[in-house]
Amino acid sequence: MLINLSDVLSEQHKTIETTVPFELEEIKLKSGSFAITCSEPVHIIVTHVKDKELQIQAESKVNIRIPCDRCAEDVDQEFVLDFVKRVDLNVSDADLREDLDESNFIDGYHLDVDKLLFNEILIGWPTKVLCSEDCKGICSVCGQNLNQGTCDCEDTGADPRMSVVRDLFKNFKEV
Repeated sequence: MLINLSDVLSEQHKTIETTVPFELEEIKLKSGSFAITCSEPVHIIVTHVKDKELQIQAESKVNIRIPCDRCAEDVDQEFVLDFVKRVDLNVSDADLREDLDESNFIDGYHLDVDKLLFNEILIGWPTKVLCSEDCKGICSVCGQNLNQGTCDCEDTGADPRMSVVRDLFKNFKEV
């Protein structure tokens, strides 16, 4: 979705306030594609600050289906997008001041809402996604989801140098 910024950048500096549909259907990253399961319309306010400097406010909510890092079950992760960007169209991204944001989502006199939202989702992307805090993951031998049941595989994850101690516990186990 593109929003024309010519009214804000003209001599009258009219503020643009609009609500547009969330058009992204999936998020494509190097690690894979992630489906967007639910989204709210995006409320955007673009105001003129000075010269060619703009303030862009946006808010929306979106749910993205991301696999659990332990068991690979799909988890709907909610992203609350509520942010303010301050951009100067006269300044390149390489020469940005500390109080300005990059403006790679503005092309000429058009604001690319999808690219703006993609950048914000990427910034808020979680480092670890779990289906639950006590997720047991999957068996490294057979691939069984340990949240759904156990498997009969031998635990090969233990340090082989501890086999003597492990045998002691097996032999003298109290019932």
